[in-house]
Amino acid sequence: MARLKIKYKSANTSGSYGFLFKFGMILASIVLITLFLPKQPRFRYEFEKGKVWMHEDLISPYNFAVLKTQAELEKDRANVLKSIHPIYDYNTQIAEQQISQFEADLPEKWQTGGLDTLEQRLSTYEQVGVQLLTDIYNRGVIALNNKFQGDRTHYNFTLLTDNVAKQLNTANAFTTETAREYMSKVIGNRSAIKQPEWFIDVLNNYITVNYLFNESLTAKLEEDALASISTTRGMVQRGELIVANGTTINNEVYQKIESLRKAYEEEARLGGNRLLVMLGQFFIVALIVSLLFVFIFLFRKDIYHNNRLIFLILIVITGMLLVLSWALKIGLPSLYYIPYCIVPIIIRILFDTRLALNIHLLMVLLAAFFVPNSFEFVFLQFSAGMVAIYSIKTLVKREQFLISSAIILGTYLVAYIGMGLMRDGSFTNLYWADIAPFVFSVLLTLLAYPLIYAFERLFGIISDVTLMELTNSNSKLLRELSYKAPGTFQHSMQVANLAEAAIYKIGGNTLLVRAGALYHDIGKMSNPQYFIENQTKGYNPHDGLSFEQSAQIIISHVVKGVELAKKHQLPEVIIDFIRTHHGTTRVDYFYQSYIKSFPEKFVDEDVFHYPGPIPFSRETAVLMMADSVEAASRSLKEPTSQSLNDLVDKIVESKLSQKQLINSNITLKDITMISEIFKDMLKSIYHVRIDYDTSKKSNVAQKADIESAQHMG
Repeated sequence: MARLKIKYKSANTSGSYGFLFKFGMILASIVLITLFLPKQPRFRYEFEKGKVWMHEDLISPYNFAVLKTQAELEKDRANVLKSIHPIYDYNTQIAEQQISQFEADLPEKWQTGGLDTLEQRLSTYEQVGVQLLTDIYNRGVIALNNKFQGDRTHYNFTLLTDNVAKQLNTANAFTTETAREYMSKVIGNRSAIKQPEWFIDVLNNYITVNYLFNESLTAKLEEDALASISTTRGMVQRGELIVANGTTINNEVYQKIESLRKAYEEEARLGGNRLLVMLGQFFIVALIVSLLFVFIFLFRKDIYHNNRLIFLILIVITGMLLVLSWALKIGLPSLYYIPYCIVPIIIRILFDTRLALNIHLLMVLLAAFFVPNSFEFVFLQFSAGMVAIYSIKTLVKREQFLISSAIILGTYLVAYIGMGLMRDGSFTNLYWADIAPFVFSVLLTLLAYPLIYAFERLFGIISDVTLMELTNSNSKLLRELSYKAPGTFQHSMQVANLAEAAIYKIGGNTLLVRAGALYHDIGKMSNPQYFIENQTKGYNPHDGLSFEQSAQIIISHVVKGVELAKKHQLPEVIIDFIRTHHGTTRVDYFYQSYIKSFPEKFVDEDVFHYPGPIPFSRETAVLMMADSVEAASRSLKEPTSQSLNDLVDKIVESKLSQKQLINSNITLKDITMISEIFKDMLKSIYHVRIDYDTSKKSNVAQKADIESAQHMG
């Protein structure tokens, strides 16, 4: 991606005021970042499980407890919870209510069921039913809880009866299903019951749970048990060797070092000098920011001298580091929820690849001072950031944002799995739930698109996304140009093709130069008939004007083009192409005609000169040459290879002699390549054929060569 030079006269401040304003912004950003960063001192050693300890022998400076690993804590939690018996309350009133309701409802159900016509006694059914319900409720009815049941059929529980606890097993109580089975068995053995199925269905309506799960008491019991779990296992004594130089860090050693790190940071947090910590952070942040602006000063002076763009860069950097500080302060479960890749994407699209890579590298290095597992963090974020930048090297479709996000996620997953396998040598120790933060981060990265649009509007810059929209020939302004000045529209399309091919060859922003080419002549819509490409044969409106008037009409298309572009809110960087595509050159045809017609008169050359300015970038310089070459080539009645070569060389030489390219950061080597591209493309446009020396060939060979050349043309 070539550098994009953007002119903002209002933003480019000079002198001491501009420097002080720039320095003030940078200093304010450094202070703001420093104020919000965590203030506890950092453990001096970097270590990783499975790697060799490269530092000196680590001796314990004081007594400290060895913390349990997360896996050990989870195992202890599972064991504690397994030992907890759920608590149930025995509700004696339920049995009384259900039996009374049965006795009240039975006569009606007896009559409704038509049993009163049979030789059966209601009292027998009532007596059996009351006895069954009494037996069932005395034994108890319980609803099994999946949480405590697990893969077992029954489990132990504590039954509270009037605040008296009793240990039971669910096998000693009924469930609603086993109660029905019990009733079926008992009723089936009673010969007096002539309608067993009907009776079982009736009784089933009065079976409900009377052992009620006490969730609050059970939860309190679990909470107390979990709170009693020890988070440590053993002690390391002062002076004890924790790990020797050159020793591989195994699980046991890793946990000891990790425990020492947490103990050190906790002690430093309580007893360290916060002002000195803040001073150290200020030095680190100032160094990182200074390195960034040294890079910008050396390689992107156009940005360095534009305080508006400096302000934009500082907002992006400061905003992301403040988000990181906030995440550290609130104890976010994983710092990988933060969409770190959003910064290089924004900088890459708004500026260029080198600046995006430089900013991302410095930001990741700065963040590494404050995040846990800093090496892992740096590796993951820098790898993902590089992929984010590379995946949008040439942004030509909006869907590339989605493709880029998918590639970033893939990079995170590969790096995470790779580091996990290197550390543990096993898939079983990979916590797949840790992938969720990466997915969330990548989804948040898609916010780069609306943020880019917001920055464009707020800071008046232009991205490749906007350039793609501008190059759409169906846009309102280009469609109007094709209707009012079709010849100019076709000319602009050809200029765009020439300029794009040239800038691609020498290095530059192809989308920018294409957009500039399509809009460079929109001012001709005001008087399209005064320009030769829009004139019909036999009529030239210049015939009735003086040479000065004609020259002014021709020159005015630049001024009118700028006015029209501003009216339609085209970006300033596109308007620059309109201003510079003729530079300060002369309308030579009318100037020479004036001299020939009035040799004795004084010539005011300013009347015949474009107002300028001259091109100031590679893109604007290429457009000037492509515009002149394409327009001049139309005047050739019978273009040949030689005539096109001479024409291109003459025009390029003319621009050099008039010093139109001195501010455009373009070399003679670039100009030579541009000339060759123009020559080749013009020959293709005008179907110029290669000249053959047929004198030494047979007629058949000559005919074959000519047909081949025609086919190739």
